[in-house]
Amino acid sequence: MKLIGAGGRDDIDYRVLTTFWTVPNLITVLRFGLVPVFVWLVVSDHYAWATLVLVVLGATDWIDGYAARRLNQISTVGQWLDPVADRLALTVVAIVFVADGIAPAWLVYSIVIPDIVLIINAWVLFRGNPNLAVSNLGKIRTALLLVGTPLLLLSQVEAAESAVLEGLAIVMLAIACLLHIVAAVFYFRLARRKARTLESGGTWSG
Repeated sequence: MKLIGAGGRDDIDYRVLTTFWTVPNLITVLRFGLVPVFVWLVVSDHYAWATLVLVVLGATDWIDGYAARRLNQISTVGQWLDPVADRLALTVVAIVFVADGIAPAWLVYSIVIPDIVLIINAWVLFRGNPNLAVSNLGKIRTALLLVGTPLLLLSQVEAAESAVLEGLAIVMLAIACLLHIVAAVFYFRLARRKARTLESGGTWSG
């Protein structure tokens, strides 16, 4: 079963649309809307429902990219809206987990600090999104986060409470955070390499 790069079609030339009204963008907006719902459920100690919402959040992260490629609906809006939604959702989830005592503080630090560095770096070099291709390392990190976070939340549900489940989730998140830092270093260096190439008049194909 192909998970990394799923939904890609090699038989077509993707065209970039300028309209907002695409299926992937609407799915991304749905993801934005579910974030405050997730926060309210965790704060209210409705961990079972919060776990379900978190699973849906993770699913939409994969579905919108799949739909963009299968439907040939890649858009200029989606190219920045999707990563913003991803980073916002991940940051809020991490903060809520730590604030509620579900996860240790390193979950926030290892996610937020590298992201802030990358945002500053991208703004200084490109005044915006550097449009770098997502690496397989980044995709593996995302997959671990999408599985580890709901597992950790599920371990807090009374009917499914389990030290083993919690320990497994913590290990997955620790690995994901380590990969997140490594991926951040990779993207940081790649962005600077792209900037140097463009400044020298070269063509970037990475």
